[in-house]
Amino acid sequence: MAQMNMVQAINSALDVMLGRDQRVVVFGEDVGYFGGVFRCTDGLQRKYGEHRVLDTPIAEGGIVAAAIGMGVNGLRPVAEIQFADYIYPAFDQIVSELARLRYRTAGDYCAPVTIRTPCGGGIRGGQTHSQSPEGVFTHVCGIKVVMPSNPYDAKGLLISSIEDEDPVVFFEPKRIYNGPFDGDPHKPAVPWSTHPKGEVPEGHYAIPIGKAEVVRPGKDVTVLTYGTMVHVAEAAVRLAEVDAEIIDVRTMVPLDVDTLCTSVSKTGRCVIVHEATRFSGFGAELSATVQEECFWQLEAPIARVTGWDTPYPHAFEWDYFPGPARIAAAIRGVMEAR
Repeated sequence: MAQMNMVQAINSALDVMLGRDQRVVVFGEDVGYFGGVFRCTDGLQRKYGEHRVLDTPIAEGGIVAAAIGMGVNGLRPVAEIQFADYIYPAFDQIVSELARLRYRTAGDYCAPVTIRTPCGGGIRGGQTHSQSPEGVFTHVCGIKVVMPSNPYDAKGLLISSIEDEDPVVFFEPKRIYNGPFDGDPHKPAVPWSTHPKGEVPEGHYAIPIGKAEVVRPGKDVTVLTYGTMVHVAEAAVRLAEVDAEIIDVRTMVPLDVDTLCTSVSKTGRCVIVHEATRFSGFGAELSATVQEECFWQLEAPIARVTGWDTPYPHAFEWDYFPGPARIAAAIRGVMEAR
């Protein structure tokens, strides 16, 4: 075991898989010589060479297209899109080619491609460096969608993604790259806790894709969330002084419906939290699933706490985020509903 933040855990996962499997190739904009804009690939090109960790042109469509070709021909490519905001030029390749390859060839071909991309705000990046587009990709049949909330999960889920036979879009919440957020919206200059690292095995281990985690057991209300918002939800529960059960979804597709609904059936109340915009956000799918599966156990309407339905507002970044106060108010609201 070693103390790692999420950047180090992701680097360790890539290091393990590059050393373990000669088919693994890592590439993207600035990932090689420079080691990535967030340093997630630091040192890997020096260790494994330019033929396995390589820089690409600024062409996201070309990056994903190359990854598809590599995957079809027996490699296990890990393509980095430098920011999730930049992924849209590759959207046609992901949706029309990558996601459908196994189906359109009746299983004759697959493309075990992992697309890594930092998402979300918290770094004062403005509209073009702060988006949370995970909901867009959960709509696409044929790809898996993952977002970890801590270093241990980041490494284990990334290893599982690389080893998976089907394509995975792996979102990395950049706001917690260097440690878990302490939940205080009034500290934008220092948004990390005093304990930025977690215990992470140095070698190979895998966390199954499609399994949520009960982060905090409770009996009064269920909070469903993922990524950075796991840490903010923990702060909100302390503020609300309620015995809440927090579920880290971890994998949006496939979704662990059993764990989510077991919790809601027990508590009878549900609050859903995510950083992305509200309308058609992934929280809507979570809400629909809970309502369909747990209708007779619900004691109050399901509440959603999300980002605003606006382009990302740079000047109001810390108001845009669901903060502890907003989440705590929603928790109190569902607790008081009759």
